[in-house]
Amino acid sequence: MPQESEAIVDAGAHNPATHDLVIRRAHVFDGHQALAGVYDIAVDGGEIASVSAEPLRGTQEVDAAGGWVMPGLIDTHVHVYDVRAVTGPDSMRAFEDSELPGRLALFLDHGVTTVKSVGDPTDGILDTRSKIAAGTLEGPRLPATGCGITGRDGHPATTVFGDNPWARRRFTGEVGSVRQMRDLVHHLADREVDGIKLLSEGACAHSGGPTYLWRNPAFPDGVELVRLPADLLRAGIEAGHERGLRVTVHTTQQAAAREAIEAGADGLEHGVTIEPLTDHSLIDLMLEHGITYTPTLWIDDAHPDARGNLKKVAEAGVHIALGSDTFSGRGLFGANTVEEAELMVAAGMTPAQVPAAGTSGASRQCVRPDLGTVAPGKRADLRVLNADPTADIGNIRDLAMVILNGELTVDHRRPGL
Repeated sequence: MPQESEAIVDAGAHNPATHDLVIRRAHVFDGHQALAGVYDIAVDGGEIASVSAEPLRGTQEVDAAGGWVMPGLIDTHVHVYDVRAVTGPDSMRAFEDSELPGRLALFLDHGVTTVKSVGDPTDGILDTRSKIAAGTLEGPRLPATGCGITGRDGHPATTVFGDNPWARRRFTGEVGSVRQMRDLVHHLADREVDGIKLLSEGACAHSGGPTYLWRNPAFPDGVELVRLPADLLRAGIEAGHERGLRVTVHTTQQAAAREAIEAGADGLEHGVTIEPLTDHSLIDLMLEHGITYTPTLWIDDAHPDARGNLKKVAEAGVHIALGSDTFSGRGLFGANTVEEAELMVAAGMTPAQVPAAGTSGASRQCVRPDLGTVAPGKRADLRVLNADPTADIGNIRDLAMVILNGELTVDHRRPGL
């Protein structure tokens, strides 16, 4: 069922206050639905103060000229650090000094105002998050899980980092027992990560676990993997919940997705990709547990069943969050997020459903209720478009301005406008 809009629209402009910033005369997609009519959106500090059908006054005023305002896009599945280039302390510093600022800027340039890192080196990504929060590094909001947690010799430790032991110890956390799993989750929680990511289908061998050949367009060699043992999976989820953290699980098979949900997972990273989703009771289980499904078609579209599976879960009403699985070396940061939105529509979601998945739906995945909605009291992370994103998803490319935390950060308007 469609969610009710959170936007609170002022009936009139009787308040004579002058706001810090007013975006004038805009159509609004509020994160859930398109509102009827045109509005002025007022911002004070980094927060939306008003969404008014009547004119408002601002110290700075921006004329949307009948264009569209929507929340900034949120990409819930990103790998920020270059897994190929980072092989030691010197290359790590070189990447952070020379490459990282530009990659972060690309997100903003495409109107992606929040990205969730789900498997970067813990020290590096948390330091980057701190610099962005302090304003010493420009970039999108950056919730982060720190390293992804897998089993001994699991994915991505042996697949992506098999020939890069230095990065392997930092991008991944390999555990071989329930105690090691719990200790690592609590260690990450002590570091104040924003969530936990477990990798189900990338672990040590265990009896009775079905295998599959892991293939990825960026890493073409097939690697046989099996699921993370259920007791480790359950221990990681329980430890995360003990610390108040949302725990999502990398899955690709129906059996693994069911196991993750029954163990208490909050969301599925990738979902079901390598086989058709034929188990309708699994979809019922997703709905019963309020699971968020992150399809990552940008990387998984090569699997012939990925689109059809997304369509099935979306039509059933499962919560969908946009997440591209962007990583260095393919495509362009920010542009990949936009392409993900277009692929989701190509899979059968509507142009109205996908902007919601990339805003309010993604904010749910990140546990950031202050983001993803155009409404008073929410953070002023906004995209100003020249055309309606709910009529044609391609219109999300027609970007005029990006506002991050109440500040005009990117301006693509023609000179003089």
